Amino acid sequence: MTELLDCVEIEPAQPARSTIIWLHGLGANGHDFEPIVPELKLPPDAAVRFVFPHAPERAVTINNGYVMPAWFDITALDRLEGASETDIETSVLQINALIDREHKRGVAYENIVVAGFSQGGVIAQHVAARFPQQLAGLLALSTYMPFHENLKNNASGRNNAIPVFAAHGQYDPVIPIRLGRLSHQLAQELFSNIAWQEYPMEHSVCWEEIQAIADWLKKLPALGID
Repeated sequence: MTELLDCVEIEPAQPARSTIIWLHGLGANGHDFEPIVPELKLPPDAAVRFVFPHAPERAVTINNGYVMPAWFDITALDRLEGASETDIETSVLQINALIDREHKRGVAYENIVVAGFSQGGVIAQHVAARFPQQLAGLLALSTYMPFHENLKNNASGRNNAIPVFAAHGQYDPVIPIRLGRLSHQLAQELFSNIAWQEYPMEHSVCWEEIQAIADWLKKLPALGID
């Protein structure tokens, strides 16, 4: 059995009917995107639970072996070739376990959104492509897609038509926009319903992006937000 990750959780006023599991980037933790929740201005009756897991602490080769929260090790500057596929597999299983926990807590699989920023976005995309049940949607922010061919070969097919919101900063010095655009092209082979946005920002999120995410969430049929 996969051990559950520690998480920051924000409960709705009513019993949760939907859940957003949101993964942070390299070196951050589950508190990183917690301040975004009130900025989304979801209606009080939306009954959405937010789950922000903390990535495990692991040595990151590209950062001189420094131990930090990371979803996977990075061994080279080439993002597509320098990710640890073993670590990605482990992280996918850990997020799958959180999805299954939400189901056991009474949230239908099709009411669960998987979201991620940077490294977290890599895991979110892998989870969504391979999960055996239909999910509500996918948020892939300032991220990329290593091991695309393996992911295509192992995709469940259950989530290739779910709504996807993908965004990237045009001035991102960490994951350059050219890599974001390439990964978006690769993602289109796995997900047929992607809304792609570019923003004049670096490796971060901006106000316009947060508003676009809010609008996207409110239109998700599975979340039942008018």
